Amino acid sequence: MAASGPISRWWCPVAVRVRVLRLFGANIGEDVIIRHRVRIHWPWKLQIGDRSWVGEGAWILNLEPVTMGADVCVSQDVLLCTGSHDRHSPTFEFDNAPITVRDGAWIAVRATVLRGVTVGRSSVVGATALVVSDVADGQIVRAPVAHP
Repeated sequence: MAASGPISRWWCPVAVRVRVLRLFGANIGEDVIIRHRVRIHWPWKLQIGDRSWVGEGAWILNLEPVTMGADVCVSQDVLLCTGSHDRHSPTFEFDNAPITVRDGAWIAVRATVLRGVTVGRSSVVGATALVVSDVADGQIVRAPVAHP
């Protein structure tokens, strides 16, 4: 959903956003909240479990499947990106892979999760973290912190 589209505006009820995504093939569980300004590249490659939440401004660039379990929180301005390119290829071919976020995981504000990653059950990806490899169940990963 593009940020300028009518179903992403703040006045569009959550139930309508979810209904439209389902019409385009998304598999979305019960009591899911998808806030405004969420961008989803291909709804038919999206699965979200019950009671999960996707924060405003999140971008799900799902050239490959993105699967979120139940009770997942994807905070504001998170990027889930399943796509890349093979930089060694003379034709710059796609190098895509799915993303899985297991039950109870929290991906905090402005974090980025890249292709092929599984975020484990009840784990936490801290604000602004860049995740390029799997996060174990219950693990907390944080971005580097700047110090004066």
